[in-house]
Amino acid sequence: MGGSPSRSLQRNPSKHRLGRIPVANVQPIVEHGAYPVKAVEDEEFKVTANVFREGHDSVNASIVLTDPQGVETRFPMRQIEPMGLDIWEGWARVGGQGDWTYRVEGWSDPWHTWLHHAEAKLPVGMDVPLLCLEGAALFRRSADCAREEGDQTTATVLENFANVLLPDRPVEELLELIHARSLRRSMDAYSPRDLVSPTAEVPVRVERRRAEFSSWYEFFPRSQGAHQDENGHWVSGTLAQSHERLEAAAAMGFDIVYLPPIHPIGRAFRKGKNNSLTPSEADPGSPWAIGSEAGGHDAIHPDLGTIEDFDAFVAKAKSLGLEVALDFALQASPDHPWVKEHPEWFTTRLDGTIAYAENPPKKYQDIYPINFDNDPEGIYRECEQILDYWISHGVTVFRVDNPHTKPLDFWDWLLDRMHEKHPEVIFLAEAFTRPEMMKGLGKVGFQLSYCYFTWRTTKEELESYVTELAQEWSPCYRPSFWVNTPDINPFHLQSGNHSMFAIRAILAATLAPSWGVYSGFELFEHVPLAPGREEYLDSEKYEYRPRDFHGGPNLNVLLGRLNEIRRENRALQQLRRVTFHPTSHPQLLAFSKVDGDSHVLTVVSLDADQAVTGEVYVDLQTLGLPPQTILQVEDQLGGGTYTWGATNFVNLYPGRNAHIFTVTPA
Repeated sequence: MGGSPSRSLQRNPSKHRLGRIPVANVQPIVEHGAYPVKAVEDEEFKVTANVFREGHDSVNASIVLTDPQGVETRFPMRQIEPMGLDIWEGWARVGGQGDWTYRVEGWSDPWHTWLHHAEAKLPVGMDVPLLCLEGAALFRRSADCAREEGDQTTATVLENFANVLLPDRPVEELLELIHARSLRRSMDAYSPRDLVSPTAEVPVRVERRRAEFSSWYEFFPRSQGAHQDENGHWVSGTLAQSHERLEAAAAMGFDIVYLPPIHPIGRAFRKGKNNSLTPSEADPGSPWAIGSEAGGHDAIHPDLGTIEDFDAFVAKAKSLGLEVALDFALQASPDHPWVKEHPEWFTTRLDGTIAYAENPPKKYQDIYPINFDNDPEGIYRECEQILDYWISHGVTVFRVDNPHTKPLDFWDWLLDRMHEKHPEVIFLAEAFTRPEMMKGLGKVGFQLSYCYFTWRTTKEELESYVTELAQEWSPCYRPSFWVNTPDINPFHLQSGNHSMFAIRAILAATLAPSWGVYSGFELFEHVPLAPGREEYLDSEKYEYRPRDFHGGPNLNVLLGRLNEIRRENRALQQLRRVTFHPTSHPQLLAFSKVDGDSHVLTVVSLDADQAVTGEVYVDLQTLGLPPQTILQVEDQLGGGTYTWGATNFVNLYPGRNAHIFTVTPA
């Protein structure tokens, strides 16, 4: 007898088990669904699963995406090689912001089951009457499905095919009929889906596009307009004097300006020039040594101005299309009000002193780290209030200092609260640490993270690392590629070679949807603190560094053009669909990105000193094109239009380090 199994045969309904058509190993999923898969508005993401069944009948699979209002959209999946592993994949595109879900549905596919039998039996005249009878019935079922969807035209087409699928027709005519394109299209659209077996719903969080696609520019407000008075004493720059830097960042196409901490700086154990332990009275100290008698994390350093000056700064940024990112550094100077008001928030050592920050052999005597285990409720609420305060003053982005030195469950709580109250706010993790911690920060809610691009320099390193980020890490982690930071003066830039600066900017801007520049990079600043050190001499972290940003030579034009190309080409605004193409030269890197109709192919020389010539072997299939397609490629960086095929010659040299091609079939 048919029907549902008796109660005694039913499985535990509280557990999700394999269905009638088994679907296993669904990806992406983060911690078994405890955290959402990351996506941004109108982004595509790939779904894979193993779909199989008993016997030889055909199976099929679909992705079903559900938006925050409960509206479902179905996307097809296809089986991929190797076929014996039953791997199915498909791409789903989300819409607007909010909490979405997706599931995979496996189902019995009567159309492809029948088609396989027909293609095997008709040529040898086996079971022709039965095949025609079954085929006509299937076409009519499909016509009913088309009518239910309001597609009367396709329903009529399918009814007509049912009427002419007659066993007395010649076999050649029957084969021609079942191979008709109109029948294939109609059946692919409306063939019945039998024994539908859904997986559990997987959460997907869709955030605003800036959570993935962003260009960051970092500068210190205290250096903007800083000068020495007639007595040789330094006078700090101010927020009001920093408006010019906002205009410059906007002119170069950046969309986020990031400010290191703007709070009062402690006097105790203040660091001097080049991280010296013997500062002079004139040394301004490190902005990360937060807190003095002037206030803590919710105050502005008096030298920089007032909260009204900050509001004007934010308003100016918004008028230029910029967002302001503040540093969120959870640590305190020994002079911070917290030290007196909440000594329990720190670690007291056996000798009675408060433990300062250390990363042996480095010591940071001017910074007290917070102990999150002593009074978690008090610390958690204080951090929430600090963020709420700055958000109320127009801050929409935070760069978080060393989040990997704080407990993950703290970030889980805090970022969940921020999502509930301020889903538009973006958090960038400054985390250079072990892979599991970096991914863990992404899982609990950080939208972006610094990453190890800065130290990936060879062709093999770049291909391997970016592929890993685009595929394995993408469900929970979005990288931001920074060419330099106040803490990192990379070895490959320390020669001052202008071509290497250009190469690294081109790589960062085209490989990753999010990238960043610390001011001074565009002026080719490169002198290290000492040989073998990746730190800047006369670091801005410890002194004022006014600059002539309009002096030459500089990279202002190149940075502006890179950001312009990124805005104009949707393919460069995502990472999931990146493919590396073989080349004949070890210093020639070629990769493409695709998003819908947007196709970009970038070819970069990694040699800053001499010309590189070689061939690029384009995998046309990854561009969604047939093998013999002729391409028209237009260089958005250097100009010129060329005709390309699968094998193409390039010649790059210092001064012309790359091609950034938009690609269309010729």
